[in-house]
Amino acid sequence: MTQTRITRRQFTAATTISLAGALHGRLPGAEPTPGFRLNYILASPMYGTTPLAEVLPEVKKTGATHIDIWPRQHANHREQVAEIGLDQFAEMLHEHGVGLGMITRYDLGPYGLQDEMRVLKKLGGRVIVTGARNADGATLRDRVQAFVEKLRPHVALAEELGVAIGIENHANSLINEPDSLRYFAEFAPSKHLGIALAPYHLPQDEQVIAGLIADLGEHLVHFQGWQHGLGCMKKLPKDQELLQMPGRGPLDFTPLLRALKQLNYQGFTEIFMHPVPRGIPILESTAAVTGEINRARAYLEKCLAAA
Repeated sequence: MTQTRITRRQFTAATTISLAGALHGRLPGAEPTPGFRLNYILASPMYGTTPLAEVLPEVKKTGATHIDIWPRQHANHREQVAEIGLDQFAEMLHEHGVGLGMITRYDLGPYGLQDEMRVLKKLGGRVIVTGARNADGATLRDRVQAFVEKLRPHVALAEELGVAIGIENHANSLINEPDSLRYFAEFAPSKHLGIALAPYHLPQDEQVIAGLIADLGEHLVHFQGWQHGLGCMKKLPKDQELLQMPGRGPLDFTPLLRALKQLNYQGFTEIFMHPVPRGIPILESTAAVTGEINRARAYLEKCLAAA
């Protein structure tokens, strides 16, 4: 992807937005904030391939201060950034008072993030998310340890840049079942390497997921408000597809939010689902997407109050 040179003024503007939101979304392990709240970030693929000029004004409407930029196949917003250039994208963020909080790059894999981490840093972002890769070993614990060892040079760069690498617990990957997440947290050498937790891919048991949150501790670097519902791998009627959203499917998020509160989790929370096919908005209009995110956010806030 084409990368243009960002000016000092634009970098300062983007970084200022990010720092202004620091009290609302620090990396785990940072100084705690008075009182607990969820620090929302907007996932760009919720709007499919809608132009960034239309998506960025929605960020604050959803109660978020930052945006998570995804590439194809789930969206094309990273490609849009490459097309308009980093300078222009920084201006757009500044215009709307929005920070770039995250970039999600499953396409690059865990060993191909170095250039993208530099882009993340230039734009004031804090977390880059990707998937795991298999590694050799006689046991699951050995394989997880070997994978973490292979990540060490990438974690070193993340530390240097002041960003975090989040590995999602994706289905059919090395980091998937609960024990693999615990092993990952055990071997992770730094708070700059952690888990981007997707409840969708875990047993739909509130106590299991809440226990994992507690076990991950400072190595929880991102939390998705996303449940399995009826899945996202085949076309379903829209009301059934939306069961992935918080407050629609059967998963009770109250124990999860209680665990986040007890952890004093200071990372981002992302309301999320996958449409079928990928790359389309979750609902037909931009206003409807924003409305559905806000419905889910109201549910999460109710759960948090109960927690």
